[in-house]
Amino acid sequence: MFGSFNLVNMHEAFYILLALSLLSGFVFLHPKVPISYIRIHIGIISLPPIMAIIALIGSNGNAIVGPWRIDALSWLLAAFVMTVGLIVQRFSVRYLLGDRSYRKYFALLTLITVANSLAWFSDDLRLLLIFWGVTLLGLTLLIGLRKEWQVARNAAKISGQQFLCSWLILLVAIIWVSQSTGHWNLSLLLTEDSMKQLDSWEKTCINLLLIVAVVIPAAQWPFQRWLLDSVVAPTPISAVMHAGIVNGGGMILSRFAPLFNGDPAQIILLIFASISVLIGTGMMLVQVDYKRQLVGSTIAQMAFMLIQCALGAYWAAIIHAILHGLFKATLFLQAGSAIQQNGPVSRSSQSTSLLWTITGGALGVFVGTCFWLTSHGGTYQLISSVIIGWSVFYAWKKLVASGFGQIGRIVGFSMLLVVGVVFVLVHFAFVNLLDETIQMGSQPPLILAVVLLVILLAGSVIGMWSVRHRSTKVYAFIYLWLVKLSEPRHDSIDSHPTYLTLKGGMYDEYHIS
Repeated sequence: MFGSFNLVNMHEAFYILLALSLLSGFVFLHPKVPISYIRIHIGIISLPPIMAIIALIGSNGNAIVGPWRIDALSWLLAAFVMTVGLIVQRFSVRYLLGDRSYRKYFALLTLITVANSLAWFSDDLRLLLIFWGVTLLGLTLLIGLRKEWQVARNAAKISGQQFLCSWLILLVAIIWVSQSTGHWNLSLLLTEDSMKQLDSWEKTCINLLLIVAVVIPAAQWPFQRWLLDSVVAPTPISAVMHAGIVNGGGMILSRFAPLFNGDPAQIILLIFASISVLIGTGMMLVQVDYKRQLVGSTIAQMAFMLIQCALGAYWAAIIHAILHGLFKATLFLQAGSAIQQNGPVSRSSQSTSLLWTITGGALGVFVGTCFWLTSHGGTYQLISSVIIGWSVFYAWKKLVASGFGQIGRIVGFSMLLVVGVVFVLVHFAFVNLLDETIQMGSQPPLILAVVLLVILLAGSVIGMWSVRHRSTKVYAFIYLWLVKLSEPRHDSIDSHPTYLTLKGGMYDEYHIS
């Protein structure tokens, strides 16, 4: 398609563009560079994602070039990370205009996205450690960007401590597996012959270390504190976290899939992720702060991503990480529009038709059953069929059963049909793209899927029962516990931000011509 511009040429060109982007970010740090240069910088950082998308579409096959791994997954993750970074930086041009850390902010954002992209190209685990560490360090510096604000410094301290623990644990796991197999390169380390050099207990211990290393950046229980405190940072920083940082766990486990498959550590991850789903959802429901609602949702969604990894559905985890990352980054960027204007709230008086609701339930069962039968069974497919069937029923109930008259139901059904077609097309596009790069991993016994569904269903039933019986002690206990769990610590809030002053605050005079 691109003639002599082969896979290796694309990779080299991409590296040049990344280096140019990083250089541009550091050039902008110089005080003599005019603020208007930010327009040129945005143009420069738009080149790497374009290059990655071209390479993703035009290249085929995999290649190991020195310490780098070039495949569809690497290009996809690089395109995703750099695209989100570009959107966030373009959004921030005016959003942070006047902030005294304006220059440093763009330089750190560029450093994070460049390092994160390189991490997913790394076949050498030492490079993966370096670039992942730089990503976490850059995020810590961004969270504490306003050093004059004690609250921001405290949030950065908590984040830095947890990120350092996560990185050190990953370091131990990588050194252990590399010394046991005699290889630092993933392509050599994960071969069948190399894996045979690991005893079963060693494999389980290494996987448990990997689990702890990935659940901390993913803000899973009981490590969710750093993400809750990070809401004090400027909102675009919360958006860029979804560019391969909070969702980086699924990407790391996908790379280590041959090591992780069939190990008892999968069950441990499944249990902790299931708990995090319930806790994150509860936080989202009890919080009144919009950004903390989004944080609770992120915790739950990252738990679902890790459940997919625990069930061996790594390609599904990657799809989830990318689509959720784009969606949640968008929600954070429009967080300023969440404040509703005072005015009368119109409520629908249209009652839901029982017949249409029953029809929707039957349709959901039919779709879920068809998915189960056509996917050749399996633990993950069972859970997916239940989720898809429930989603169809819920969408039908909201769009069709509750529609206003015949026209409303026709419009609702049309929307449901369009969304269904788009879902199928996107799903198959990603599956075909990642089919040769990520294979379906070994799945735990089917009974675990049943247990997982029972846990999630029980949590949902208890939650709905508590909401309908708000006068009971059970409701009060659950509600207050979730509020306490999701509320900031005393040193993470500042009712009177005295740092916002002309002398030491954010009102340096920047102008863009």
